[in-house]
Amino acid sequence: MKKILAIAFAVIADAGRRKVVWVVIVFAAILAVAIPGLPSYGEGVAPAVFREVSIALIYTAALIVALALSVLRIPSEVERRTVFNIVTRDVRRWQYVAGTWIGMFAVLGLVIAAFTFATIGIGALNYSEVMWRLFEASFAVWLEIGVIMALAVMLSCAFGPVTSSVGALAFAFIGHSVVGLMNLPVTERAVWYIPGLDVFNVINPVAHGAGYGPAYAVSMVAVFAAWVLLLLIGGAALFARRDL
Repeated sequence: MKKILAIAFAVIADAGRRKVVWVVIVFAAILAVAIPGLPSYGEGVAPAVFREVSIALIYTAALIVALALSVLRIPSEVERRTVFNIVTRDVRRWQYVAGTWIGMFAVLGLVIAAFTFATIGIGALNYSEVMWRLFEASFAVWLEIGVIMALAVMLSCAFGPVTSSVGALAFAFIGHSVVGLMNLPVTERAVWYIPGLDVFNVINPVAHGAGYGPAYAVSMVAVFAAWVLLLLIGGAALFARRDL
């Protein structure tokens, strides 16, 4: 475990030096400030619109950061041969893959938390309402993007950044389309036993309702854990076959 955490901390330190992380945060914050300028559609609707657009911005910013980190890390280290120095120091390849994802997932959580705090502050200034429920949406976004990031890491163990990015985006699209393709009733669209990503879609309950309960949060964590474990096992298998 110490080796995995050491790799994770190295990934976190490297992410702090990447300009793309800070550019995305600043750009997303500027957009969040502009949200209150959207037209109001009636009494009580403007805060709901603010929450809905904020969740979409959080998701988009998190996805960009996730792809920027996950599709480049392993291919660049393989190209520079720096990964060779790591795997020859009694570090198994699966530990390297797992540590890489854990570090990226931690960075993703920090980015989402920072942006959510800023968004809540903007909402409080403009609507005199502290929208703590946005953290429920942020948690769901963190879990979903963590799954997509695991898929991107898996693909990057065998392919280049472009292929990994396209594959991750396709996975995100299909993950939210599979339930619709199954023609399930609306009341069954976010259930844990469907192999998709719709379980993480909590925009309606957070933006327009009272949020979701602990049982639903547990179901999201279960889906997240299953997806990540499966994808990281696949990534470790692909990386084990790679000639360094």
